[in-house]
Amino acid sequence: MCITSPSLAREAHCGGMPTSLGLGQPSMDLLSFSLKNMYLTHSPNPSKKSPSYSENGGKRTETVINQAIQTGSGPNVSDAYTINGLSGPLYNCSAKDTYKLKVKPGKTYLLRLINAALNNELFFSIANHTFTVVEADAVYVKPFSTKVVLITPGQTTNVILRTKSKSPNATFVMAARPYVSGPAAFDNTTTTGLLEYETSVSSNRNKNKNKKLLLLTPMLPKLNDTMFSMNYNKKIRSLANPKFPSANVPKTVDKNFFFTVGLGLSPCSKNQNCSGPNNTRVAAAINNVSFVQPSTALLQAHFFNKTKGVYTTDFPASPLVKFNYTGIPPSNIAVSTGTKVVVLPFNTRVELVLQDTSIIGAESHPLHLHGFNFFVVGFGFGNFDPKNDPKKYNLVDPAERNTIGVPSGGWVALRFLVDNPGVWFMHCHLEVHTSWGLKMAWVVMDGKGRHQKLPPPPSDLPKC
Repeated sequence: MCITSPSLAREAHCGGMPTSLGLGQPSMDLLSFSLKNMYLTHSPNPSKKSPSYSENGGKRTETVINQAIQTGSGPNVSDAYTINGLSGPLYNCSAKDTYKLKVKPGKTYLLRLINAALNNELFFSIANHTFTVVEADAVYVKPFSTKVVLITPGQTTNVILRTKSKSPNATFVMAARPYVSGPAAFDNTTTTGLLEYETSVSSNRNKNKNKKLLLLTPMLPKLNDTMFSMNYNKKIRSLANPKFPSANVPKTVDKNFFFTVGLGLSPCSKNQNCSGPNNTRVAAAINNVSFVQPSTALLQAHFFNKTKGVYTTDFPASPLVKFNYTGIPPSNIAVSTGTKVVVLPFNTRVELVLQDTSIIGAESHPLHLHGFNFFVVGFGFGNFDPKNDPKKYNLVDPAERNTIGVPSGGWVALRFLVDNPGVWFMHCHLEVHTSWGLKMAWVVMDGKGRHQKLPPPPSDLPKC
C-alpha cells in the first residue's frame, strides 16, 4: 500500500524486499499501497458544478510550492489524502473513488506501505486487524505487532496481515490521517478504503444476500500524539541474531556532528510582498544555514574539480550560536544562507545528532540521507546531553534506515560509515521544509581501492 504525494513519488523506495519473508507461513500474497495528497479542482465542464478530485487536481506540485515561496508563507494544504490514488467516501462526491482490498479468510498477506505524501506523516490502520511489522526502509526488523503504523514521507514499511479464519459478517475500514507536531496549517482530513472478505461458499452468499454487513472503523491516535510516535519508533530494531546478523554498527567514531534542524525567518526582496514581520518569509535551516540551490550540479562541480562559485566546504559541524534549543527561542531568529557542504574522507565513521528546535514551533522533521543507510542509536525529548545520553546508545540492534523522524522537541543520534564516494544530499522529507532550505550535502572523497572511486559520467550524458 503506498501513501503518496505527487512530488515525493519520485523518491519513494518501492523495491528491495522479497514477497516471501519465511516466517512459517505456507504462502503470502504481496499488496502495495500508496498514500498521496490530492488538490481539488473544479470540473472543466461548466455544466458540472460539483468539484472533482484528481491526484494533482490539474495543479503541478511545483506550482503550489512556487506560489508559497513568492508569498513567504506555507503552501496551500491539499484537499484530500488517497490510498492507491482513491480518496474514499469521507470526501464530497468521492464515494465511488474508494479503494477496496479483497481478501480471503485464513490467508497471510504482505502489505507494502509507502508514504509519498508531501508534507505529512501519517497514521494507518485497519479496523479489528493487527499488523506484524517486518521491514522498514528495505531492511528487515525484529517483528512486532501493532494496530497502527506510523510512516513519514519517503519511508517504506512492510507489514504482515493475517486475515480471520472465517469470513466475518462485516466490512472493515482502513484509514489514514496525519500526525501533526508543528504549528503550520495542515490537511485535517482522513482517507479511507475498505477491507472486504471474499465468500466462497454459495450457501453463505444466499444466507447473507439481504443482510447488510456491519461496517467497523479503526481507532487512530490523536493528531498530535507525539508519545505514540516515540514509542512506535522505539520498537523498530534490527534483527541482529546469529542467522540474520545486523550490518556493522560503528562502535567508534572518527567525526562527530551536531545539527540543529528547524525554522527561522529570511528577508524578502524589495519587490516581494511577504507575509512575515518586516517583509520576511519563513525559512528552514540546518545549523542556521538555509541551503541555496546552485545553478551547477554539486556532483558535476566536485568530479571536475570546479567548485569555485558553486559551493563552499565550511558547513558548520555544530551551531555557531548555542541556545536552549527546545526552550524559549532567541530574539534573533534570522537564518543565514549559502551553498555549504561537509567534506569527508572515504571510510569515515560518523556520528550525527539531529536536534529539533522550538524556533517558530517544535516539529517532527523526517530527515532523509541519500547514498547511505544509517543506524538510529539513540533518541529522546528535550536537548541532547552529550555527557549522559551517549551512555544509553543502542549499539547492539539499532534500527537501520535511510529516513528518520527527528522527534518534535527532541533529538535523534545516528551513526554511519561513509563508504560511497560522491556528493549526497540530506534533507527534510517535508516538501515545504526542503523548499525553504532544510537541506545540506556531504562530499565523500575517493578511497584508495579501484572500486572506491567515483566513476566518470557516461559518455552519452547530455550536457546542461
